[in-house]
Amino acid sequence: MEAARQYNVHEAKTNFSKILEAVATGEEVIISKAGEPVAKVIPLAGKVRRTDYGALAGRIKIADDFDDLPDGFAEAFEVDA
Repeated sequence: MEAARQYNVHEAKTNFSKILEAVATGEEVIISKAGEPVAKVIPLAGKVRRTDYGALAGRIKIADDFDDLPDGFAEAFEVDA
């Protein structure tokens, strides 16, 4: 694995767009102050893909007795079963 690029604070300010482009392609960039690393700029985790209703069809299973109340539950909470 290639070492992360390192910029001092002044270089980072000057090359901010370039740093963002590098990070967007998966690179990590280190920002240093007085020669000491103080921050790491890393890519964000991938976006969560939200899909329409039914996207989990076939991937989850609801038990046949899902809607059945446990014995004594209705009485304990005064619910009509």
